[in-house]
Amino acid sequence: MVLRPLKKKGFTLLPKPWIVELTFGWFNWCRRLSKDYERLPETSETLIYIAMIRIMVRRVA
Repeated sequence: MVLRPLKKKGFTLLPKPWIVELTFGWFNWCRRLSKDYERLPETSETLIYIAMIRIMVRRVA
């Protein structure tokens, strides 16, 4: 969680609040995760794990 400085008024650029949004954006590359097709939440959780493993392996390689 990024907190805003107390002394500044108006618009303040916060450091790195986009990391979570970027991660969810990567999930859109996996077609099955772009919509909620699964019946069981465990299946969705497993597909998210598979997607993150794929993303991490591609970044390491």
